[in-house]
Amino acid sequence: MKLSVSIVFATLGLSAAFVPSANVASNSVALNLVSVAEVTNPDAFTKPERIIMEKLPTLYVYDHCPFCVRVRVALGLKNIKHIVSFLANDDVPTPTALVGKKIAPIFNFPEDDIIMAESMDIIKLVDSDPRFGPTGVLKPASGRTDLKEWQKSVQSTLRTLQRPRYVATGLLPEFAQLDARHAFIKGHQLPPYDKPEWREELEMEEKLKIYADAMAMDPAPMVEELNAKLVELDDKVYSEHYCTEGGLSLDDIDLWARLRSITIIKGIQWPAGLRAYMENVSELADVPLYDELAI
Repeated sequence: MKLSVSIVFATLGLSAAFVPSANVASNSVALNLVSVAEVTNPDAFTKPERIIMEKLPTLYVYDHCPFCVRVRVALGLKNIKHIVSFLANDDVPTPTALVGKKIAPIFNFPEDDIIMAESMDIIKLVDSDPRFGPTGVLKPASGRTDLKEWQKSVQSTLRTLQRPRYVATGLLPEFAQLDARHAFIKGHQLPPYDKPEWREELEMEEKLKIYADAMAMDPAPMVEELNAKLVELDDKVYSEHYCTEGGLSLDDIDLWARLRSITIIKGIQWPAGLRAYMENVSELADVPLYDELAI
């Protein structure tokens, strides 16, 4: 991973990866901070000016859902003010009334009376319509297969570690009530079960026990395995600002959204460059990591 010198102005809410537009600065001090950031971070992403519409768009999401996080990251990087509405995991009527089925994310753009699902379609809309600010801010997906292969290689490990922790914290908004947690467990299998087997052959009591056993087991061997895989990934991520050479792209939208959930697992040891990447995108996109909830 390519690393650069980082200067973080924490008390000012500035990240080393965030270089505000010059016309946003209100005084000479702010301009000086920008010039320092530019010198020390030649690869930094310039965040567009804030877009605040008369009627704010609403994004319906589950906090843990990587497809939902994709859109939250895109809206954050584009600096678009919006309403985030967290759906309860067992809420079927709300998404069904909006788009005809239980799904997330859902984007409601009242100015055009548009209600749409599918994360990449939403991102395409907001990055191609000038009402959402400069277009083409996010570079296209590169088509890299190595990142997809890495994600596939850790899929089973992540399901085993992440899914029980989502519901065990009791703090994610979609799992605030027991009904919502049970709805998630009912529909989301843990290895070695596949989805049809989990949904059709296991009783709810069995599923609850499997989740409880997963939380009770010693996670150390799987955490050690995952730590080794993160070292592998660190070599594939181009810099602490973006994963593919050339700038922030749809590669980052997908990769970061999936990596975020790893921060709910206690004991993860992030390589320095990869951790900087996670923190930089988190601050730019205004989407927090789960560090304080890690178990």
